[in-house]
Amino acid sequence: MKLKTALAASVAFVSASGAMAADLEVTHWWTSGGEAAAVAEFAKAVDAKTSHNWIDGAIAGSGGTARPIIISRILGGDPMAATQLNHGRQAEELIEAGLMTDLTELAEAEGWRDIVNPSSLLDSCTFEGRIYCVPVNIHSTQWLWLSHDAFEKAGVEVPKDWFEFVSAAPALEKAGLVPLAMGQQGWQQSIAFGAITISIVGVDTWRKVTVEKNADVAAGPEYAKVFQAAADARELARESNVQDWNLATNMVITGKAGGQIMGDWAQGEFAVAEQVAGQDYSCLPGLGLNQIIDTGGDAFYFPVVDDAEVKAAQLEMASILISKEAQVNFNLAKGSLPVRGDIDLSAANDCMQKGLSILADGGVLPNADQTLTADTQTQIQDLLAEFWASDMPAADAQASYAAIIADAD
Repeated sequence: MKLKTALAASVAFVSASGAMAADLEVTHWWTSGGEAAAVAEFAKAVDAKTSHNWIDGAIAGSGGTARPIIISRILGGDPMAATQLNHGRQAEELIEAGLMTDLTELAEAEGWRDIVNPSSLLDSCTFEGRIYCVPVNIHSTQWLWLSHDAFEKAGVEVPKDWFEFVSAAPALEKAGLVPLAMGQQGWQQSIAFGAITISIVGVDTWRKVTVEKNADVAAGPEYAKVFQAAADARELARESNVQDWNLATNMVITGKAGGQIMGDWAQGEFAVAEQVAGQDYSCLPGLGLNQIIDTGGDAFYFPVVDDAEVKAAQLEMASILISKEAQVNFNLAKGSLPVRGDIDLSAANDCMQKGLSILADGGVLPNADQTLTADTQTQIQDLLAEFWASDMPAADAQASYAAIIADAD
């Protein structure tokens, strides 16, 4: 089936009518129930609109587990047809090495600059003026998810913000519940730390550290408050003995925990469990303190391959992933926001509507994937994993964190 997009004659793009069928291995780390339901929407779209076959290459574990495998395969000369990564700086070295397909001509022909909102998402796919990935969603991480059942058991009102949540923790503990569900992985703890940071110090101070890499601020009194708040949150999560994020989300879904700090992809798990936003659970963007979200998320990159049919199919896939229909179906299932600013999401639930409203009001921040290198983020995640798993003093953790920021590029 021909793609509907009208392509300029100068664009090196082969439509489905001119390309033969190809098997397209797609690697990603979307393996939870909600994630699997979402990625299936992309697979359905590719299979329905082309003669190609989506060969699912799901890698169990988080992005921290999957990315090294993905990168190793590409560097080792065994590239997949397409791969999920986070839009930002994760693929810089692969792009510099000439191992990622340049999508600039396709993007210009289809007017991606006019439809991607906010424009920073496409900027994060751009290296030295050329576009190397197609952003597919906006994921924000400053969300507190709350179980109505848990707070009913504890005999307290559902909190309206982070501070009310902390105040309600003793009642949750008295009822035999875990106040804060937290998986034992550094990236999850890094998300919680980032959300708490913005709640405690505000956006301007956060920017000084995360965007401007100001180590003095990171070592200063404002961030001392952040690390003390993180230490307090660590105590609330002491009995959260699960590893994966979706297992922590399940603790909230089943009323075993009062809340979880996690990205908006948690919505996919609530959806699979047939829970209703505002009825079974609440969602507080900015932990209920700041009407702001960051604009991280996922993108697809297309490694350079030595196969003309696959090359043509890669461009077809890129076009489909950013199409209106695919954007609606995927993001409704994923719980994320679409990258297109020109589609109707009136069917979105209460939580997604909150995110859309904040996005429309311009209350957005860059995600750490867009401001920090993968190496810097790994160092921070390793530090926070150690901090959350031990009794490391807040002051010691802060000093180590400031040292990492001082060396960040």
